[in-house]
Amino acid sequence: MGKKQATLQILLVWKWLFDGFLCLLLIAMIGLACLQIGLRTFFSSGLLWADPLLRYLVLWSGMLGAVVATRERKHIAIDVVGYLAPQQIKPWMQLALDLFSCLVTGALTWAAIVFVRNEASFGGSSLLSLPSWVWNLIFPLAFFLITVHFLLALIKDVQMLFSRSDGQETEPEPAP
Repeated sequence: MGKKQATLQILLVWKWLFDGFLCLLLIAMIGLACLQIGLRTFFSSGLLWADPLLRYLVLWSGMLGAVVATRERKHIAIDVVGYLAPQQIKPWMQLALDLFSCLVTGALTWAAIVFVRNEASFGGSSLLSLPSWVWNLIFPLAFFLITVHFLLALIKDVQMLFSRSDGQETEPEPAP
């Protein structure tokens, strides 16, 4: 097995694990919400910790969903100029967009790290007796992963531009 194939295999396993975790998160959310509804309906009671936990689970699934959307290149994008631009300029525009997105999400990662650090310094305990900063770790983690995906897209853009300038037409590989 070559180095490239081993890397693709590792990325495929990572994708499978990440998607599986996201599915488990969704199943846990649905199960806990249904349990809470059933307890309130039939027993006029509920779990005190369930609603705050559901809020955090929604936050985590939303952020991890944004990571998956970025990985699949199906994130929200406003592309008015791209439709009007000539075909020769589009790869350069994509390179600029990926560079800008990488820089912005890198800055958001840093801001999220500062936020979690401040939360660790000044925040108290939160849900399930865990410190509140633990529940907010999703912000730097998700923004970092999004930054990595934009960086990988940027590298692919540069490789595609250089392969075109050499006169070789190559098809882009599917994302893992």
